[in-house]
This record gives sequence, C-alpha cells and structure tokens, in this order.
Amino acid sequence: MSGHSKWSTIKRKKAAQDAKRGKIFTKLIKEITVAARQGGGDIDGNPRLRLAVDNAKSANMPMDNIERAIKKATGEVEGANYLELTYEGYGPGGVAVLVESLTDNKNRTVAEIRHSFSKHGGSLGETGSVAWMFDRKGIITLPLQGKTEDDIMELVLEAGAEDIQTEKEFFEITTAIEDFENVRKALIGAKLDIENASLQWIAKNTVEVSGETSEKLIKMIDALEDNDDVQNVYSNAEFIDVE
Repeated sequence: MSGHSKWSTIKRKKAAQDAKRGKIFTKLIKEITVAARQGGGDIDGNPRLRLAVDNAKSANMPMDNIERAIKKATGEVEGANYLELTYEGYGPGGVAVLVESLTDNKNRTVAEIRHSFSKHGGSLGETGSVAWMFDRKGIITLPLQGKTEDDIMELVLEAGAEDIQTEKEFFEITTAIEDFENVRKALIGAKLDIENASLQWIAKNTVEVSGETSEKLIKMIDALEDNDDVQNVYSNAEFIDVE
C-alpha cells in the first residue's frame, strides 16, 4: 500500500468520525458558500458549487442547509464573508504540510494554525516553502460495492483517469484536474456511488515516518483539522507503521 493510500485510509476514517459529530457540515457549508459567491448560485452553471453540493448530499446534509448556504453567498440572506487562505510549514520529521482554510478572521486563523504547528514539534513556513512539493490532482473515492478493480478500471481510464488503487473498503481514483469532471460524470453515469470527489494536493515524493514521529505528526494534523477554519490538511508523509 502506498503512503498516499495509507493516509487516504486514515483520512477516510477521520471523515467518518467527523460526519458522526456533525463537524463535517461546517466545512461543507463554507465550501458551498465560497463556491456560490465566486461563481454564482446556479448549480448547473457553477462546477465548483455543483461538486460542493454533491459532496454535501453524500454526507446526508439536509437540502435546507444547502439552500441557506447558497442564499447567504448570493446575498439573499446575511452571512459571513470567507477568505480562502493556504498555509505551509513543516511537521515532525521534516514532513511538508499544506493547510487549506476558509476564514472570516485571518488574524485568528494564522495564530491558531501557528500554535498547532509549534505545539506538536512543527513550524509554520513562508508562502511557497513547501507547495512546490505537491501536485494538484482530482481524487475520487467510492466504496467497493461488490466490484473488482478490473470492473472499474476500464470505465475510469477511458474517461481520462490517471490511476486507480484498491483498498480494503474503497477504490481511490486519481485524475488530472482537467479530466476530473469527465471521470466523475462517467462514474455517475454508471450508477456507482461516489463517496467523495475533490481536488487535493498530492505529494510528488514522500518522507517515511514511524514510531514517535508518526504519532506526533498525526496529533498535529488532528489539531489542525479540529480547527473550524481549516478545510483540508495535506502532507508528504508515508506512514509505514500505521494501519
């Protein structure tokens, strides 16, 4: 199992826990709000909004919540104005870390993120310090649904996917950004249940971490992800002793 896949398994478990706590709704609502503010409230004419709404539906978010977030973004009702900010730094073991946030208070967010880094043996860096170590990719996960990798592979490769990996409970499909929507539509057209589809930062090369370093890094990432202003956290760690 690759380092990215192992981290994907960890992230999938975290997402399930967040969903149970209702915490994931906060992040989804922010993404819907920003997508609608930037590209308009028409789902059919705004790919980012359509994706955000689809992910919200997959997380069983009520339509009332979705529609309210869109109305806040388009000014029909009063709502917060979120800034999209990305922070870069290093975690334990010299691991590169990228943090994507949506915030209505930049000063609060940077102070809290810096604290999470330093408390767990990391350090917040300058813009551009680690971003060059990552590529932007489309990542789609779907439960196995009784399918084999061969069943899925031909479909997604014809639609433009770069890679497919099979884990214990799910498939993970990687695409270039320009092919992401075509692959997603192909899966929907085949009536396959998409668990999550998003654009993510994927490390070009990984750094092996284990033992105490691994534990510290996971605690740091947990602390960052528990911040309501943080949407996503990425690292180039390859966890060699984490199942």
